[in-house]
Amino acid sequence: MTDSQLSRRSFVAAAGAASLTALAGCSSGGDATPEPTEEPTDEPTDEPTAEPTPTEGGGSGPEARVTDFLQSDPAAGNFDGNIADMTGMDSVTVEVGAEGNGGNFAFAPPAFRIDAGTTVEWVWTGKGGAHNVASVSDSDFDFTNGDPKESGDPYTQSFDNTGVGLYECEPHASLGMKGAFIVE
Repeated sequence: MTDSQLSRRSFVAAAGAASLTALAGCSSGGDATPEPTEEPTDEPTDEPTAEPTPTEGGGSGPEARVTDFLQSDPAAGNFDGNIADMTGMDSVTVEVGAEGNGGNFAFAPPAFRIDAGTTVEWVWTGKGGAHNVASVSDSDFDFTNGDPKESGDPYTQSFDNTGVGLYECEPHASLGMKGAFIVE
């Protein structure tokens, strides 16, 4: 045999032995770590990536922001963890002065989801004293109906961009009179 045939045969034999060793490690149930099949790149892919959508506090997604806000002090608010799905509707009505938080100190529903372009109408029930609707600093939207009132014309606002709206009744925020919505 020539030297080139010998080195070629040695290479093939060594490659075969390495393959058998790798296969034995995979089938033995040992701690062998499989090699990646392709080199990782920073290039974007067309494959969708599933991001978890937190529904409980502690995360950073829209649902987590709503939950964290509504369950923050006082934790005894009227939010039960459900975000009402009101997508597909042109307008949504929220009661101001609904029963909750030990009296008529709640928004109903306390949390909801809408599509971009939806109009929200806050309607006063006339119960619980004077209320207002005012966004808080962590809200993605800046809105307010102005001074607290007991009754009167509804406050109407359209939300054309996606984001999270967080708001409160300023006179009754310490009682837990808070509301939130997600615009998709």
